[in-house]
Amino acid sequence: MPDELRVELERLRTAAAPLEPDADARGQLGTQALEHILAYHDQIGTASTNRPWSEVFAQRLDPEFTEQGRDPARVLDYIAECVDRPGFATTSPRFMAYIPGGGLFHSALGDMIAAASNKYAGFASASPGAVRIENACTQWLTSVVGFPDTAAGTLTSGGSIANLTAIVAAREARDPDGGGAVYTTRFAHYCVDKALHIAGRGRSPRRQVATDAALRMSAAALEEALAKDVRDGIRPWLVVASGGTVDTGAVDPLPQIAELCRKYGAWMHVDGAYGGLFALCDEGRELLRGIEQADSVALDPHKTLFLPYGTGAALVRDGRHLTDAFSASGEYIRPLGESEVGPSPADLSPELTRHFRAMRLWLPLQIAGVAAFRAAQSEKLALARYFHRRLSEIEGFDPGPPPDLSVVAFRYLPKTGDANEFTERLLKHLQQEGRVMMSGTRIDGTFLIRCAILCFRTHVEHVDEAIEAIVDGVRALND
Repeated sequence: MPDELRVELERLRTAAAPLEPDADARGQLGTQALEHILAYHDQIGTASTNRPWSEVFAQRLDPEFTEQGRDPARVLDYIAECVDRPGFATTSPRFMAYIPGGGLFHSALGDMIAAASNKYAGFASASPGAVRIENACTQWLTSVVGFPDTAAGTLTSGGSIANLTAIVAAREARDPDGGGAVYTTRFAHYCVDKALHIAGRGRSPRRQVATDAALRMSAAALEEALAKDVRDGIRPWLVVASGGTVDTGAVDPLPQIAELCRKYGAWMHVDGAYGGLFALCDEGRELLRGIEQADSVALDPHKTLFLPYGTGAALVRDGRHLTDAFSASGEYIRPLGESEVGPSPADLSPELTRHFRAMRLWLPLQIAGVAAFRAAQSEKLALARYFHRRLSEIEGFDPGPPPDLSVVAFRYLPKTGDANEFTERLLKHLQQEGRVMMSGTRIDGTFLIRCAILCFRTHVEHVDEAIEAIVDGVRALND
């Protein structure tokens, strides 16, 4: 029997061998994968910003998953044609539809390094180096927004989980038994509603605070709502301010909001997923003045630091609130202890098992340097002002309010006909044409096209090309 078992073990070992290629096979496969990546990057500048979704079926894998595997070259060819090409090209310098970051090449390398070592980044005792890097990154982020040394943070998959993490910390700190009121504007991102629901506060008293002419939260309206709740015996709990709204990039009056939160005892949370990290550059720091007074901030480095999708951050001014909300342990892990590299990310976050995502932030900061990020951010803010100015000089366009950050919401006013209908057709034309990719929104019944400039590859010639495409689109629709 033992001999039969050994024979079976050897058979299974041989059958599983494709999972562990030898040195030569690793070298060949690694070269093929890198060549695929480099070829993709070589065409970014000229590729269409939006290709037909039907191209996902340009090739068919039948069956999708085989027992014996496929030739790597065939698989990479399928990825190039059916994955890389169809849909939005978020890496394009002419992709201005939503709020992309463009995906730094350094970060792609960081992900490969992190995945190859497969370090368990949840506990300091398991991978002190990975945890030290994550703690270094989160501490750097807290310094960017101006938080004190008592602050702590955790890297997340994006702004949705960052907002959820901060709201749970706020719940434990200020509203453990429920009943506290929540204050937002109509431009709060819908992930805030999701986070409140998940955190068990979906039925909290909600107050929609009015906005001013620039679509920013009105401090006067906020104080009126806070004061009324206090008079009515309702405790103010959470004020969600915006460090750059999705629709127009508007930044709420953070210093005034912070003062009101202190006065009425409310937790101030800033959803800075889009714009919060503009605090790194001089212009952005002035626009975001007051963010350093918040109790918590949600950030998306995969936007304003240009990283690949899947990189968010939740920062809390008093880091103990993160530990109080999320720290837990089990008997099987307790004997491993801790090291001197700082807190374990699992004690600051809903996640226990977590990807070593800090490498995708740490590596580009090390190789490119902070100054390059700062310059790129300043350039994007200037490009938005440039786009707005140029559009305001062209007859027929309503360029909207001057941008706070790097989003410009505009429309076209035809001499006859409905402006909303024409602007919607113009957006559809731009999206189908693929020269430049933009998106739309509707505010108070008015349809607007959103130009969101945030790819690190976007420069003045790409903005000029976007304006040319818009003008050509108007001409085509008027013919």
